[in-house]
Amino acid sequence: MIKPLYNNVLLKKVEASKKTESGIIISQKEESEEYAIVAEVSDCKEVKINDHTYEMPLKKGDKVMYKKYSGTDIKDGEEDYILIKAEDILAIVK
Repeated sequence: MIKPLYNNVLLKKVEASKKTESGIIISQKEESEEYAIVAEVSDCKEVKINDHTYEMPLKKGDKVMYKKYSGTDIKDGEEDYILIKAEDILAIVK
């Protein structure tokens, strides 16, 4: 497993599934909406953004929205991840 350092977060993209009228389930990655699940968080307790320090708001399992085109794509075995700075995560989706 990959353990992020400093204020980085490891994300796993969410796969969207759509059901057709005949009941066929189509699965695809949600590229346009940029949703992901937090797979791993660094041990940092605080995140510094624009000279302000905030408590790390993320935990493993959170569904989040992140900035488009941010982060680094990583492959670990069969799994695809994105290593991203905590400040590039825009929202936690409830």
